[in-house]
Amino acid sequence: MRNQNYKNRNLTLSICPVAFAVFIACFMSESVIAASDEVEFNIDVLDVKERNEVDINRFSRAGYLMPGENLFNVVVNKSEFPEEKVSYLSPQDKPDDSLACLSPDLVSRFGFKENEIRKAGWWQDGQCLDVNSLPGMTVTPDLGSGILKINIPQSLLEYTSENWEPPSRWDDGIPGFILDYYLNARHTQSKSSSDAQSLSGNGVAGFNIGPWRLRANWQGDYERESGKDGTLRKNFKWDRFYIFRAIKSLKSELTVGESYLPSTIFDSFRFTGASLTSDDAQLAPNLRGYAPEVVGVAKSNAKVTVSQQGSVIYETTVASGPFRIQDLNNAVMGKLDVTIQEQDGTRRTFQVDTATIPYLTRPGSVRYKLAIGKPSDYEHHTQNIHFATGELSWGISNGWSVYGGGLFANDYLTVAAGMGRDLLALGALSLDVTSARAKLNEHVTRKGNSYRLSYSKRFDDYDSQITFAGYRFSDRNYMTMSQFLSSRTSAYSNPGKGKELYTITIAKQLRKLNAGIYLSYNHQTYWERAASDTWNLSLSSNFDMGRFKNASLSLTGYRTQYDHTNDDGVYLSLSLPFGEGTLSYSGQTSGGTQSQNVGWRDNLGDNSDYNVDIGTSSDGEHSINGYLDYTGSIAEMTASAGFENNGYRTLGLSVEGGMTATAQGAALHRSSGVDGTRLMVDTAGISDVAVSGGGNDVKTNYFGKAVVTDINSYYRSNVNIDLDELPDDVEATRSVVEDTLTKGAIGYRKFGILAGQKGMAIVKLEDGSVPPFGAMVKNEDKIQTGIIAENGRVWLSGMKPGGKMDVSWNGKERCIFILPEKLDEKTASLLLPCINE
Repeated sequence: MRNQNYKNRNLTLSICPVAFAVFIACFMSESVIAASDEVEFNIDVLDVKERNEVDINRFSRAGYLMPGENLFNVVVNKSEFPEEKVSYLSPQDKPDDSLACLSPDLVSRFGFKENEIRKAGWWQDGQCLDVNSLPGMTVTPDLGSGILKINIPQSLLEYTSENWEPPSRWDDGIPGFILDYYLNARHTQSKSSSDAQSLSGNGVAGFNIGPWRLRANWQGDYERESGKDGTLRKNFKWDRFYIFRAIKSLKSELTVGESYLPSTIFDSFRFTGASLTSDDAQLAPNLRGYAPEVVGVAKSNAKVTVSQQGSVIYETTVASGPFRIQDLNNAVMGKLDVTIQEQDGTRRTFQVDTATIPYLTRPGSVRYKLAIGKPSDYEHHTQNIHFATGELSWGISNGWSVYGGGLFANDYLTVAAGMGRDLLALGALSLDVTSARAKLNEHVTRKGNSYRLSYSKRFDDYDSQITFAGYRFSDRNYMTMSQFLSSRTSAYSNPGKGKELYTITIAKQLRKLNAGIYLSYNHQTYWERAASDTWNLSLSSNFDMGRFKNASLSLTGYRTQYDHTNDDGVYLSLSLPFGEGTLSYSGQTSGGTQSQNVGWRDNLGDNSDYNVDIGTSSDGEHSINGYLDYTGSIAEMTASAGFENNGYRTLGLSVEGGMTATAQGAALHRSSGVDGTRLMVDTAGISDVAVSGGGNDVKTNYFGKAVVTDINSYYRSNVNIDLDELPDDVEATRSVVEDTLTKGAIGYRKFGILAGQKGMAIVKLEDGSVPPFGAMVKNEDKIQTGIIAENGRVWLSGMKPGGKMDVSWNGKERCIFILPEKLDEKTASLLLPCINE
């Protein structure tokens, strides 16, 4: 019976040797049998001449590879590392075996706990990790997809979460050049004044070298008014030069060059020097801090500019109605100037205070911010004043933290001390006192104090959150560093001596009504000028109304009182989904004028949408406005147009994007976000491959490169190929890549791509013989494209005209063959001479 079974197998395998080879390849990649198990193959099915030249040892044990060097994407649990050369070696005590040699450098990135890795054993003179010395750890190669799968019990590793990795797994990326930009152009024709054209822009250029990020921020504008008294104004400048890098061991960021004082206690000002600060972004997500947001209401399609001491830090175009800018960098501190420029050229300006609650610190931990340098302005001029500052927070117990700091400069000194308390169910509270001494001249010295009370609480049971609430009082003689500097040079605008400051932001969800309430309020009084007030109250709700499903209603009221001027208004909007689009109504009252608009919003394909509205106002003005937004692979574009019967005609266009160039290639792409972190992906020269990352799709360029910019620093980011859109002659052996990048890094990942024709071929050696059964065929990218079967037959994938492939067995590359310049899909099989290298 046993002999009969073998006869049946012999008959089957003789008829279909190629199928047997495919079976072996599948068996190898799946590794369904334990590594210690072995399988014996009956080689009687092969030709007599080939029985002594059979390369199937690597198939006899699951996970076995012939000794030699292989290029792998290493995957540890769910985390992927860049391509690594991993050698398979035979241990001295087991010459017939072959084990992966995991080097100390590679193992150091796995994230082992220090006490666990000390227990590990090593072989090959300490150059290879003994996997068996770490209980539960396994290593499984998958040559088909070029992946080395490593499973490690979580108990042996440092803390990780679903998307966050420990510092040992962070990637500093590859060297390269970046250029990010935002451009806004506008043409306005006005009946009451001359025509005007304007062009403004800002962005950042820089280089990455290892962990270092060299950056230069730029901004420029051009404004021209025609007519007899026309004017022309243009300006371009490099706003800021600086270098920064992450200090992983300290969970900190080092910055050298022009920067803003990174302080939570003292007012921020611009300086040239160096700073070392604890970086919240390097902490686990639940320990990260607060980032400011800007809210307001635009009366038309408007440009919103956020600046600090004359330096533009954010600019965007918004449609008419309420807006919220929530993607400012969490490193932005101090007062921000917000300018809303409407379609008719009018401007409104107000300030936002981004002061945050001084951080509470975990028990036994210390967080700090250190800086040294000289104050400077945005024209790169420094004052002859040296300063040094430092602040820290120390968690002294489970609920209490103390914090404080000092700023020391020529003729100026300020110190602060405070205490924070976690009130558990009642939120978090902090109180601090700051004392300052400023010597204005030989005869005048001012001393004063400032007191601050801060509170924060999220009420989960009530779906409410007080993001920040605070009170500060400063007496008349108290001077901040910015005020002291402004008293010494005209390069600084005097912000006025602050007296009292109230700030509060509250959000409340009404689940039963499917509604929400949002309130922000800022009140600042001064000793020497009028007070300023800013508040914004929004009510919103989603509901069903007959055939209109998921309709939305919102009401926004706002006031901005600044420099003796008031800007009050109320905005009401109603959106009704209708078919594929949305019908909307909005009403607004501002400055004693009432206006109403009816609009229509719809999509133009997957990447663009438009909005058209018709409006009328109580002062007899009628208007038509249009807004088109397009999100492409290389840029985001917004076009707007407006017409008012007695006022103006305007056209606007804004473009936001960037360019990244490395030794691996270059690509244009969308904006890179606040951190400038990006991931370049490579599809082996295949263009127009749809790549998805961060919720947005991009396509590879002519050279098979694309840059994904929706990347969060220090988070694990996944990018995948849309397999449904791959051409018929392209297959993906690895369709998902991932990386965890440090701030500002340029990551690089290659997808496993096989492009080209598939077909049968016969490989012959120079002496007329054929490679042994089981020999492996790889392309120039060292991706496996086939396995030699009986009589040199092989089913090849990824055949390109003139392409080169090599054949290897017994762990060595033996010969190469070159494909014909013309490949005929109808050819039954190719005869490929394989030449010794």
